[in-house]
Amino acid sequence: MTESTPLRAAIVGTGAIANAHAEVLLATPGAELVAVVDRDRSHADAFAERWGVPTVFDTLAELLASGVADVLHVCTPPGVHAEQSIAALDAGLHVVCEKPAALSLDELDAMTDAASRNDRRLAVVFQQRTGSAAAHVRSLLDSGAIGRPLVATCETLWYRDPAYFAVPWRGKWATEGGGPTLGLGIHQIDLLAWLLGDWASVQGQLWRLDRETQMEDVSTAVIAFAGGTIASVITSALSPREVSTIRIDTELATVTVDHLYGHCHEHWRITPAKHVDPEVAAAWALPDVEEASGHAPLLRDIYSALASGEPLPSTASDAARSFELVTAIYSSASNGGSLVTPETLRADADRRRSLESPITDLRRA
Repeated sequence: MTESTPLRAAIVGTGAIANAHAEVLLATPGAELVAVVDRDRSHADAFAERWGVPTVFDTLAELLASGVADVLHVCTPPGVHAEQSIAALDAGLHVVCEKPAALSLDELDAMTDAASRNDRRLAVVFQQRTGSAAAHVRSLLDSGAIGRPLVATCETLWYRDPAYFAVPWRGKWATEGGGPTLGLGIHQIDLLAWLLGDWASVQGQLWRLDRETQMEDVSTAVIAFAGGTIASVITSALSPREVSTIRIDTELATVTVDHLYGHCHEHWRITPAKHVDPEVAAAWALPDVEEASGHAPLLRDIYSALASGEPLPSTASDAARSFELVTAIYSSASNGGSLVTPETLRADADRRRSLESPITDLRRA
């Protein structure tokens, strides 16, 4: 395969998020959408007609055996992500998997092991990492231009009504894997970790305040990062005025991003401390060329790396870090809010195998 030969992409699962993948694939240089499969053949046929996909398969096994694809996009519910991704990797395909990549850290480890043993790439979709503003802020933090990051807040305050949890696979440990901390908050937690780096400890709590689910509908946590930053994290599925917010206070500035499901330059602000020279602060301005976050820049960079044989970009690699943080919140909560470190997390076999944890239930009778 040469860089000029398009990589042939296939999609498994034709729910709502698959449309975002199809739209971007059709506009991505070096990618060609050639096949689709869904457990409901009528859904797959309708999807193929909508997006001009030439081939529809009845099963994933048939698709993988056909050899028609180089990359599989996994857009199914999370309960089957690991099984389908490993099957594709073992069949010699690269995998682009929607989040959450797996139901447990053990499953994610099995997926990364499959990618390694087959010399394939596993990219997990965390599109909040993308965009020119996020890249610029990360460069300011990495270079030390705005000083050492000291304290941070990370809020995912979304609203999901009871009907959202009535979908058969939602609200159940066995099929969704976790509550809003895994399904919703992981986006902002991932962006926070992408900006601040490795973590050192987590203390977390899980709360069920209103929704009829097996899991939490609110979680709270404190994360200490290896670089010394302390972050307060809250995730909610109960918040009518929805917002996704990260704030990082450094020695020289406050960086904020306030958005909902995607961000561009207008959502970011860099506020210098009062003692900072205006000329110094002016050098921190966002770049003139703007690119919003989303699937488009992520898939473009993934396919560019796959075509060239280069490692995946930072926007698509290191999927384990944010999954570890989420798992650590569940691990801490299951042990009464105890302090969890990377070492103690790996020793928690129960949480590595499943996020299922006791919840503090405060619903009124």
